[in-house]
Amino acid sequence: MKDPIIVGIESSCDDTSVAVLQGNKILSNVINSQKIHQKYGGVVPELASRAHLRNIIPVFTVALQEANISLKNVNAIAFTQGPGLMGSLLVGSSFAKSLSQALSIPLIGVNHMQAHIFANFYDEKNSPDFPFLCLTVSGGHTQIVKIESIDSLKVIGETKDDAAGEAFDKIGKMLGLPYPAGPWIDQHSKTGNKNRFDFTKPKMDAYNFSFSGLKTAVKYFLEKKCDENPNFIQENLNDLCASIQKIIVETLLENFLKASKNLNIKNLVLAGGVSANSLLRNKFLSLEKENYSIHIPPIELTTDNAAMIAIVGRLKYENALFSDLSVTANPRLKL
Repeated sequence: MKDPIIVGIESSCDDTSVAVLQGNKILSNVINSQKIHQKYGGVVPELASRAHLRNIIPVFTVALQEANISLKNVNAIAFTQGPGLMGSLLVGSSFAKSLSQALSIPLIGVNHMQAHIFANFYDEKNSPDFPFLCLTVSGGHTQIVKIESIDSLKVIGETKDDAAGEAFDKIGKMLGLPYPAGPWIDQHSKTGNKNRFDFTKPKMDAYNFSFSGLKTAVKYFLEKKCDENPNFIQENLNDLCASIQKIIVETLLENFLKASKNLNIKNLVLAGGVSANSLLRNKFLSLEKENYSIHIPPIELTTDNAAMIAIVGRLKYENALFSDLSVTANPRLKL
């Protein structure tokens, strides 16, 4: 049997993306990012869904052209079912259903968070072995997930308030950085002293996380310092970024490694948009020296993209895990 050709569609938030996957090879992965939200300091749902409507057909067309694939050769359509913004999800799911029905090929609904995890299966020869633990870190989610198989995933720890990516963005806004602030904090941290400012590490029960307290602590700290010196942030920006990034990364890894030790699982995976953070990636990779098996997706597969949707689509296609046309977009879809 020839390698199946899967089209993946991602529209959970503010990126319209379409990818074409043949077997394990990514033939195209086209992403149209919406810049309009930057001036609002966050994603505006109504603007996002309208942009998806404008972008979905042009992005789909370019993805097929780059892959040099004809629609008649596509074997299945995979799409993001949730979680995400309802209006955005509806654009992608409606488009996917229409394609599936018109082409009489299987439809595959994909959990967005599962797709982030299985982006690590981009290289079939170097994929993590089951069972493995995944630290999924993004703007909306911070989770520790135990994965037994493609359809057996269990969240064993998660944030009880702000996600790590959300904390980066909110603190970045206090520092006067553009949205999304995570990459800016990472960049400024490279020349900063991470030990200059001491912020208390957030503590939670079991394997859970909390970052709202850190956000509040930084807020009061900055207000006090700026009252004394109005130029405090500007004069200390790199050290502030480095110190804040250090605390967030240490908190993430401390809980994750505690789970790994208690469950005796040494196959470890990193996923989600914040996995592009250089300090987190470097700390994670350094665990190989301690006999952990480490997997991190390439930078281009860390943020929202359709290739990760197509990868899960391929795995589900091989196991005949299809959806019917009654499947609906679910903004609060759980693993």
